Amino acid sequence: MDILLKTQEIILKKEKGEDAEMSSLQMEEEITKILTSPKLATIKAMLEKDHAIDCLFLLLMGKGRWKDAKAFMNKHKLTLSDGTFRARMIEIEHLGLAKSTQIDPLKKYYTITQKGEEIARLLLQLLQKI
Repeated sequence: MDILLKTQEIILKKEKGEDAEMSSLQMEEEITKILTSPKLATIKAMLEKDHAIDCLFLLLMGKGRWKDAKAFMNKHKLTLSDGTFRARMIEIEHLGLAKSTQIDPLKKYYTITQKGEEIARLLLQLLQKI
């Protein structure tokens, strides 16, 4: 998380015109930390899976219930199966990025945690820059 925040800090400095250039050695050190960090390994593994980012963004929009997520995806002609939605939400919850509330014995409603919101907003900012 600290590495993500540090990267965001560098982006903000660049936007303000401040000298935020990293030397190639500093960049290599930062990349090595990211690639070898056990703390980030689980988040990276989750983000590499199908629809993980979609599900984080659905949570950010308050669509943590399958019915709401399905309606949103259908409205925008996107696909997401209920099995994939549930699997990603369980993984996201396991990482502490969401929490679930039992609706009935078979259904859960997911809400984003503060940590999850921070990561989702950073991802949103990153993707907006591309």
